[in-house]
Amino acid sequence: MNFRKINNLTGWIVFAVSYIVYLATMERTVSFWDCGEFLSTAYRLEVGHSPGAPLFMLLGRLFGMFADPQNVALYINSLSALMSGLTILFLFWTITHFARKLLVQHEDDWTTGKMVAIMGAGAVGALAYTFSDTFWFSAVEAEVYATSSFFTAIVFWAILKWEHNADAPHADRWLVLISYLMGLSIGVHLLNLLTIPALAMVYYFRRFTPTLKGGILAFILGCVLLGTVQVGLIQGVPILASKFELLFVNSFGLPLDSGAIFFMLLLVALFAFLLIWAKKKGKYILHMSMICVVFALIGYSSYVSIIIRSRADVPIDMTNPDDMLSLISYLQRDQYGAQPIVTGPDFDSKPSEYKPGKPVYAETKKDGKVYYEQVGNRQSEPVYAGDQTRFFPRIYSSDPSHENFYRQFLNIQGTEAPTGADNYKFFFKYQLNWMWWRYFLWNYAGRQNDYQGTSYGEAQNGNWFTGIKPVDKFFGRGDIDQMPDSYKNNRAHNQLYFLPFILGILGMVYQFNRDKRDGVIISLLFFFTGIAIVLYLNNTPQQPRERDYAYAGATYAFAVWIGLGVLMVTDWFRKALKQGASAATAATAICLLAVPVLMAAQEWDDHDRSQKTLARSTAYNVLSSCDSNAILFTIGDNDTYPLWYMQEIEGYRKDVRIINTSLIAIDWYIDQLRNKINDADAVPMLWKPQDYQANKRDVVFYREDPSVPKDRYFDIEQVLQFVTSDDRRAQAQIVTGEYVNMLPTKNISVKVDKDAVIRNGLVSPADAALVDSQMLFTLSGNTLTKGDLAFLNILAGVAKEGFKRPIYFSCGFAGGGDYQGLDEYVQMDGLANKLVPIRTAGSSPQIGAPQRVNLNKSLDLYTKKFLWGGAERKDVYFDEKNRYMMMTYRFSGSKVADALIRENRKADAITLLDKITNNITYEAYPYDQSMWSIADAYYKAGAPDKARKIGDIIVRDNTKMLNYILNLPEGVKELAAEVDAKSCLGSMQFLAQTAGEHGDTATAQRWAQSLQAMAQQFGVPLNK
Repeated sequence: MNFRKINNLTGWIVFAVSYIVYLATMERTVSFWDCGEFLSTAYRLEVGHSPGAPLFMLLGRLFGMFADPQNVALYINSLSALMSGLTILFLFWTITHFARKLLVQHEDDWTTGKMVAIMGAGAVGALAYTFSDTFWFSAVEAEVYATSSFFTAIVFWAILKWEHNADAPHADRWLVLISYLMGLSIGVHLLNLLTIPALAMVYYFRRFTPTLKGGILAFILGCVLLGTVQVGLIQGVPILASKFELLFVNSFGLPLDSGAIFFMLLLVALFAFLLIWAKKKGKYILHMSMICVVFALIGYSSYVSIIIRSRADVPIDMTNPDDMLSLISYLQRDQYGAQPIVTGPDFDSKPSEYKPGKPVYAETKKDGKVYYEQVGNRQSEPVYAGDQTRFFPRIYSSDPSHENFYRQFLNIQGTEAPTGADNYKFFFKYQLNWMWWRYFLWNYAGRQNDYQGTSYGEAQNGNWFTGIKPVDKFFGRGDIDQMPDSYKNNRAHNQLYFLPFILGILGMVYQFNRDKRDGVIISLLFFFTGIAIVLYLNNTPQQPRERDYAYAGATYAFAVWIGLGVLMVTDWFRKALKQGASAATAATAICLLAVPVLMAAQEWDDHDRSQKTLARSTAYNVLSSCDSNAILFTIGDNDTYPLWYMQEIEGYRKDVRIINTSLIAIDWYIDQLRNKINDADAVPMLWKPQDYQANKRDVVFYREDPSVPKDRYFDIEQVLQFVTSDDRRAQAQIVTGEYVNMLPTKNISVKVDKDAVIRNGLVSPADAALVDSQMLFTLSGNTLTKGDLAFLNILAGVAKEGFKRPIYFSCGFAGGGDYQGLDEYVQMDGLANKLVPIRTAGSSPQIGAPQRVNLNKSLDLYTKKFLWGGAERKDVYFDEKNRYMMMTYRFSGSKVADALIRENRKADAITLLDKITNNITYEAYPYDQSMWSIADAYYKAGAPDKARKIGDIIVRDNTKMLNYILNLPEGVKELAAEVDAKSCLGSMQFLAQTAGEHGDTATAQRWAQSLQAMAQQFGVPLNK
């Protein structure tokens, strides 16, 4: 039998199946999270967030350059689909390699039954991974994880090819290929490097006679090699280059880049010498090692493109790594800080001192010479004494919200200090169980729903779920049949009945029984791409999103065992059928149906994004809400990256200057605001680079000054001049030893030129009488960060120019943004809030509060211009974060409706409310607290039937949820009651009161009866 031909053909068939699946379910445009950034940086060769993905950027450019702007996202998304399909191909060949070793010892051992079993194992395992929850999610969007998975798959497959051909001439060329692929993969994501320990064991088992001592040594050397690549190659080479650069430029007076170029030439010469010398002396291992390092560096050289494009001052230039010195900070992810791994503090540890942060250099020209000047340091770093640190710190974050979580989760009372046992408990129960094992079982046991929840252990939110009722009840999941339709019919509710997991366990047992060495190799791959990442990341609680994508490598490794499980099932059938081919065929067919077919059937509906365009639609709607030449403040990834996509790729509203407040506290980002980008001019601001470089004015504290009148408002320019003064009299020394500026008042005034704001179109002539001569506001906190100061500087700069450019805030601010006390000056324009010099007492952009609204513009946007991203359909799935974005439409729309009703435009209000209700269907986003205000507005507008319909659905769903909670087992019921029961009862009470206030007495009584019945069972007193 020709195994090679059959293996290749079957592998390509499996590839075709997976590739077609991913193309069919792929999102056709931009997605939320980092996709908008990756699409933009790929298409226009810009610089994404650290540590960068230059190879992905170049590959994305290759795919996107053949498309028109409207289809660029489609083409680049198809890159992920292709790479994911290739991942499945190499997974198939990996499984058949191991299966062949288990069944065929010699070429004359081949039988039809063994061939069918081996191909069946490959198909079942590869297709199981095809339809796994985590991998499928990454396969259909423009993210780096699909391409990273491809490199993991091809590198692991390549070492197996080397293993199979190790005794053939030139077999070690596979090792050179692996090194090159490793270098390339650095330009996508570092996850691929975690295969190194497993690769080292493959090499050891093939080249040496295995012993316990030798195996341990090989494992240690594999880990050392991993660390060497991570620290020595990825960071060490650029660090050495930066040292040469500083020496040549600052000490020798040579031009910029001279030191880096000399170092690179020196490195090339060194490797050339070592290669020639090793070849002459017959030192094969040294020669091969040098070749591997050289090819790894060649692959790694994609990072040169980062420096090149950063120097072009591209619109997206994260961290501005335009020279070898700034590249170090970029590679080391300084922007995101670091977490302790082996030793470190607890959350309540007190630092004994602070040491200066890393030096920050800037290119400076003086006396005709250009050199690198140290302009400051990064944020000071705390130093902890020995009694304030411990081994294996897991509860280290001093963030107040994290500390509260630690204390509640670990039952640490009051000022009680955490112990080592608390750290281990948090690791095993939260980091390992909740942040990894739960994700793993989503893929191979089943998933409850897509609700992330607010804390660990909520019975109703985001757990793994099998569909086997006794099992699910035993683990505290309750009875799914009692849950409301919004939970029970959640498309991410996937019941896999533990079947993929069980088949994988069978495969693991089968492999270890027959070939312990290969079992160890897969186990190492599983460990390093799963548990080792948990150890390294040391995640804090309350992550903004689920992090399952980080552990896709572990589900990949387990898929190998799923495939090998077919061999054990084949053995069972062989005993019954007595015929090898029939047994293998039957086992393959049953395993295909029980695992990949079941997974596809359960998970298709929550992975099919082919009709979803919400991210693009929301970006379009937000930009459409802004006036010409606007400055738009956004908050976070989902608020920002889709807008970048619309501007950078589709070219829509390039006049709007987007400012991401998540980045505005960083000096390089403030620098970039001074540049013109696309059609948007530079952002006016008062301060100069020397005022905010490095760690200057990272924070300013309010200090009450008795000589400063508390009831007086001070001009914003005067205040900013004071807090940017280097005079020690305006500063105070803080615990780090640094001197920081003090803020003597929180009362700020901004002068308004009434004629200018009318002339520039900030305010319509009809509202001229409402314009204030000054905007008076009080800062909301006692601390100003550099980002807060940047905003105030921009406000002062815009005001100084007569508000020629309007300032907007995205509606994402309503869920947690800080308007710096300007709330009463914020006017709603569709999905953006505009700063206007008109004070409306009691007005606020916060959710649920009344607000000044540009009625005609907002009504026109909602009813005629806004796009709905597929939410108007009943067959398109939106996960929780997508639904969160849709929540903005409901809350903002209800504010517009309320404003229309106050102007006695009830018919317009009903038209608006109908538009929202019809275009965000219950199936797309089930009714929750975001619909309370819609129901209330319907009542106010004189449409009680429509309000009643919404209220009935909410009361029905809440009653079901409350009954579900009542039937939960003790121990989990309390948390569910604390989290969801109060919300359900509160919404029912609000609706009953609303109906009563609007004269719908019968409905109010009916809802109140439902409320009273449930409140009594929970023992909750109702507010009058």
